[in-house]
Order: sequence, then C-alpha cells, then structure tokens
Amino acid sequence: MGLPLASVVIPNWNGAGYLCRCLESLERQTFRGFEVIVVDNGSRDESVQLVQERFPWASVLSLKDNRGFAGAANAGLAKARGEVLVLLNNDTEAEPQWLESLLDALLSEPDCGMAASRIRLLGRRSALHSAGDLYGKDGLPRNRGVWEEDKGQYNKRDYVFGPCGAAAAYRRTLFADIGWFDERFFMYLEDVDIAWRAQLAGARCVYEPNAIVYHQLSATGGGPLASYYTGRNTLAVLVKNMPSPLIRRHWRAIVLAQLRIAMEALRSWKGEAARARLRGQLAGIAFARRLLPDRRWIQARRSASLEYLEGLLV
Repeated sequence: MGLPLASVVIPNWNGAGYLCRCLESLERQTFRGFEVIVVDNGSRDESVQLVQERFPWASVLSLKDNRGFAGAANAGLAKARGEVLVLLNNDTEAEPQWLESLLDALLSEPDCGMAASRIRLLGRRSALHSAGDLYGKDGLPRNRGVWEEDKGQYNKRDYVFGPCGAAAAYRRTLFADIGWFDERFFMYLEDVDIAWRAQLAGARCVYEPNAIVYHQLSATGGGPLASYYTGRNTLAVLVKNMPSPLIRRHWRAIVLAQLRIAMEALRSWKGEAARARLRGQLAGIAFARRLLPDRRWIQARRSASLEYLEGLLV
C-alpha cells in the first residue's frame, strides 16, 4: 500500500463526547486517500478506548501528559506520512467534500503552503466562525466573517492571512522550511504564529469556500483557560513575528488595542475570564521577551516584502 496523500491529525483531550461525530464525518469523505491520527493528550475519559473499538481504521497516539494543542499537533504531524498535513479539531463535523475541496485548493496553488476551510458554527449552521483568518494592524488576529450569517459573501476562493487551526491544511514542505508549531504556546494562536512564519517565508494561504466544516467552539478548552492563553499568546505572536518597520508604523494602534483589552478586563473584574485575560497579558510581556532569539532567526529568514506583508494587514 502506498503512502496517503493526506494525513488528518486530530488533537484530543477528554473529547469522547465529540469524537464520534468528527470521525463519522471523516468516514463519509468523498476523497479516500488519507489517514487519520488521533493524538490523545492524556485524557481521563474513554477517548482512546472509543476510537480503538469504534474506529479501528484510525491510528491512536497516546501521550502520557497533556501537551496542549500545539504539542499534540506536533506529535501527530511527526507520525503522519502524507504529503499534505491536515489539522482538525475533535469538536468538528466535516461535510463529505471537505477534504477533497481543501486538497484541490492547496495543490492547485503552487505558491501556497496553507489552505483554510469555511468553518460554520455547529450549533447555528447558517453562521460563520471563520472564512480564513486575518491579522490586524493593531496586532490582533481576526476570524474573517465571524458571527456573520453565511449568505454567500465568502463564496469565492481567495487569499487570506492564514487558516483557522480547527480545520487547516499545510504542505509538509512548509514545516521543513519554517519549523513546527511552537509548543511553548500550549494552546491558542499557535495557528496564527505558523501563519506569520509562513507568510514571512513567502508561502501564501488559500481559502476554499467548498471545504465546509462545522465547529463547536471551545468544547474542550474554553473559559478562563482560553482567555489566559489568548491574552498571553497575542503578545507573543506579535513580538515574535511582526517585522520592526511594521511595528513602528502601527505601534499606536497596537498599544491602544492592548490598553482597550486591559480596560475591558478591569471593568469586568468580577468575571473569572476577564481576570484571566489580564493575567495573560501580564504573562505575555515576560513570555515575549523569551521569544526574542526566535524573532531574530525568523526575521533574518524573511523573504516576503514589507509591501506585501502590509497589504495582508487589516
């Protein structure tokens, strides 16, 4: 048997209640030349047994400890054999033509290293979560089309900043060039970090509207935990990746955005998630300082022009 064209890696932590829907949707895919690797982050539920018993065609990689989304993704990608490496959240449901459409988009665009899915909300299937990810001049990542009713406004294949990691495809060669996911991020915005590094290296991202996935947001990692890591990693992505000329050009918007987030957290201080976001911002200052050696390496390898990168920002 030859190597699969694609490998679908599903990080999982205590996701037994979601895995069946996800894996059953993969069984219905029109494209068949792919393997599935479920990477379990030391779950305390019956996730591993469930996959082994009900979906024996899927490989299971069991980690002793919870290494976060980034660590699980890297472990699965290291085991994967496909030319195209695909990340899929465990709390998703993919339309039958999802993978076929995503692969067609990526492989038909030679200058693209990434492909983004059209992600809708699982609980409100007419609403969007992401039609590809964007990045703001204020240093904040954005989901294009988030919360909008999907009325066909994103029906065109297009270029975006990066894919939402809930359903994203990458060329294997991209990781060989820019490195794997940064496990220090643990969870949240590791996909934005990869998108930055890819764009800096000249690898674009294509959005494919026919690659449709439904996502139950933050089913296994939301709340204060998400707020903390989002606050921390937002600063880390910025410091690690944004070229100095762009920071100098947009520093006012960047500072104002962080101050606004901090003020909103202070106004909602009684809320646990708000306090966690503020703690994340404070932790992000120290975390970002540790990433300065990475920044020097990344910026030294930049091949994309500043004009191109400026054009990506919204």
